[in-house]
Amino acid sequence: MEMSVFQRKIAALAGNIDIKYGEPMREHTSFRIGGGAEAMAFPKSEEELSCLLKAAGELGCRPRILGAGTNVLAPDAGLSGLIICLKDCLDGMELLDNCRIRVMAGVTMTRAAVFAANHGLSGLEFAHGIPGTVGGGVFMNAGAYGGEICQVCESVRLMELDGSVREIPGEEMGFAYRSSRVQEEGGIILSAVFALRAEAPERIREIMKELMSRRSASQPLDLPSAGSAFKRPQGGYAAALIEQAGLKGYRVGGAAISVKHAGFAVNTGGATAWDVRELLRQVSDRVYENSGIRLEPEVLVWE
Repeated sequence: MEMSVFQRKIAALAGNIDIKYGEPMREHTSFRIGGGAEAMAFPKSEEELSCLLKAAGELGCRPRILGAGTNVLAPDAGLSGLIICLKDCLDGMELLDNCRIRVMAGVTMTRAAVFAANHGLSGLEFAHGIPGTVGGGVFMNAGAYGGEICQVCESVRLMELDGSVREIPGEEMGFAYRSSRVQEEGGIILSAVFALRAEAPERIREIMKELMSRRSASQPLDLPSAGSAFKRPQGGYAAALIEQAGLKGYRVGGAAISVKHAGFAVNTGGATAWDVRELLRQVSDRVYENSGIRLEPEVLVWE
């Protein structure tokens, strides 16, 4: 297939950086949905990332940043411009002292939790089983079972779109429910320092095993999804409100509200991005009609 003008230009500016053209987004999102990306880059270092940002700036393109794609719905028609994928690219973890670890943005939350457990450090047990990356987890203040990133995040290393890098203390990250200042101000999370506490590794693994059992028992892990489809509303829980509206198992095309957990929208096979968007819209409307509470999607819908 002949390369587009943008593809030729980004290839010339990016040098030897790994870039794939027409890469299917469905291969990089947990929904398993999405058409081809005009250009998807996989930087292996901060220097390569900075080079990509400079190239994008010269071309007047604002790149999209992708981690494990566990909270993203990509369009069926694909995406123009540059996608920068950090999962397994900005990789690495290190023990800083007897209670702190630094984890690169492309490391999965599960790997970070296991690394901490292996060093007898507690505080990331909730993250074991969360399929996203540390970068994505910090970006959205990911959480589960009473734990959140904000509880353990001491600092974040951030690269601005001009390539400059700065360290932001955790208390200045503007963490709130499923949000951080990075969502509003932009920038790319490079790594995070987590402040943890000493605990017997056996006890930490016991807790992680218990939480994983709870997750497996209650969540539809056998079907593609993006985790919780809606944010937790004030005055209730999304799953309970959806179930009360009689929408458990409700379908639009190949997308459905899980019969196992009403808070999840799942791809039952062949679902399109339109199916999922329409499902979320209809469910939000029906819940509002039934309860007066408006559900807001937690899934990031890329257009």
